[in-house]
Amino acid sequence: MTKTIMLSTIAFIATSSLYGAQPSNAELLQRIQQLEAQVSMKNIKKEQKQVVSVAKIETDSEYGKLKISGDYRFSVDNLNYDLADGSTAKNDGLLTNRLWLNFSYKPNRHLDFNTKLAFNKVFGQVMTQAAFDGFDWLSSTTNTDDEFRVKNAYINYREDTLFGANIPWDFGVGRRSTSYNKLLSLRDDMAPNSPLGHIVSAEFDGGHLGFDFSKATGISGMRLKLAAGRGASYIMPSISSTPDADIGENINMFAFNFVPYDDEALHTELQAMRVTNLIDLRNPQDPTQGFENVGDMYLGSFMVSYKAAALNDTLFFASVGVSQTDPKDNGAMLGSPDKEIGTSYWLGAQWNCLLMDNAKVGVEYNHGSQYWRSFTYAEDTVAGSKMATRGDAYEIYLTKSIMEGLSFQARYTYMDYDYTGSNGFFGNTTGMAMDIEKVKGNPKMASQIVETAQDLRFYLRYQF
Repeated sequence: MTKTIMLSTIAFIATSSLYGAQPSNAELLQRIQQLEAQVSMKNIKKEQKQVVSVAKIETDSEYGKLKISGDYRFSVDNLNYDLADGSTAKNDGLLTNRLWLNFSYKPNRHLDFNTKLAFNKVFGQVMTQAAFDGFDWLSSTTNTDDEFRVKNAYINYREDTLFGANIPWDFGVGRRSTSYNKLLSLRDDMAPNSPLGHIVSAEFDGGHLGFDFSKATGISGMRLKLAAGRGASYIMPSISSTPDADIGENINMFAFNFVPYDDEALHTELQAMRVTNLIDLRNPQDPTQGFENVGDMYLGSFMVSYKAAALNDTLFFASVGVSQTDPKDNGAMLGSPDKEIGTSYWLGAQWNCLLMDNAKVGVEYNHGSQYWRSFTYAEDTVAGSKMATRGDAYEIYLTKSIMEGLSFQARYTYMDYDYTGSNGFFGNTTGMAMDIEKVKGNPKMASQIVETAQDLRFYLRYQF
C-alpha cells in the first residue's frame, strides 16, 4: 500500500512538470509528509483491528478455562409400603437435600477432565445405622450424612481420525457417573449419561473406548463403545505385611454399547454386559459376616425412541431388557441353581404440557418377570428401584420450569411386586425370587416382604 501511494506521488510530480504546473520544493515536501501520515494512520488502525480480533478469539475460546456449575435439589417424599402380612410402613414427609458441584477443564480440543462432587442428606441427624448406604455402587446417591463424595472424576481424550480413516474415536478412564442414564434421565429432567438405564444405574470405576462410524458409513449417529469397570476389589488392608495383595475374585464388568441409528427424531441403541463374581450376604441377619461369591450375570437391553413433531413434540419410547444368571460351583442365584432368564419391558411417553408453558408431562410403565435382575442400585426412586421391579411399576410426573435455572416437579410412582428380592443382591438370601402369595403363609417372613410401594415426590431444583 505504501509503495502504491509513493508511486502515485512520483507520477503526480512528473505529470505536473510536463504540463507546466511546477510546485515548489516546500510544497512537494509538505504533500509527501501528508501522504506518509495517512499511510501510518491506516497501518495503525489495521494493527488495532487485528489485535481486537485475536483478543476476541481468545476470549470466546472454550479451552483453558475452569468451568464450575452446581445443581441443588430440595425434595419432599411421601412414602407408603404395604407388607405381605397386611401391615404398613410409611413416612409422610421425608425431607432431603442433594447438591452437586461440577468442575470441568479443557486444555485443548483433544482432552477434557470432569469432576462431580455429590452431597445427599436427609434433614437433621440420621438416627439409625444403615449397613449398605455407604456401599460404593450407590454411596453418592443415598440420603445419609453431610459428606461430599466423588461421583465423577474422569479423563476424556478424543481424536478425529483412526489410522487415517474418517472415524473419530475417544478414550476415557476414572470414576464415572453411571446413574441418570438414557431414558431413566427423562423423569429427572437431565441430560443422560451414556449407559442404558434399563439395566445400569450404579456408580463404577473403569474406562471406555468409543468409535463414531457415522462419517465413514454415512449412517446418521452410528457409533460403538466398549467399556470395562470394577465393582469391587479384594485386597489386603494397607496396614498389613502384604498391603494391597490380591486375595479374592474381583467383581468386574465388561460391556459394549452400539447405536445403529440416531437423528433428531429417531434413536436406537443396544447394550450388552457381563458382570463377574457377583455377591450376596452370607447371613442377612448379621451383615458383619460379609459376602459370598454366588456367580456371574449377563444383561442386555435394546431401546428405541421417537420424537413426533406433529404431536406436540411428544417423545415415545420403548425398551426391552434380558438378564441371565450363571451360578458358581453348583450353587444358586436368585433362589435357583439353574441359569435363569429374566425379562423386562418399559414403555413411556413425554410431551409438552397443554395447560401451562415451559412444562412437560410424562407417563411410564415397567414390568419385570420372576428372575429379572437389573444393575440399578443408584438413585432411581427413594422407595426402591422401579427398574428392578419383579412385577409392575407405574409412574406419572409433571416438570415445570419456573424461571432460568429454577424448576419444580411433582411425581408419583407405584410399584406392585409379584416376587421378592427386587432390591436385593444376587444370591439366595437378599436376592431370592419367591412368589409373594406363597410367602404370605409364613408370618415371620411376610412381615419383612414389601408387596406394594408408593412414592409421591415434590422437588424444587436450582441449577447454575
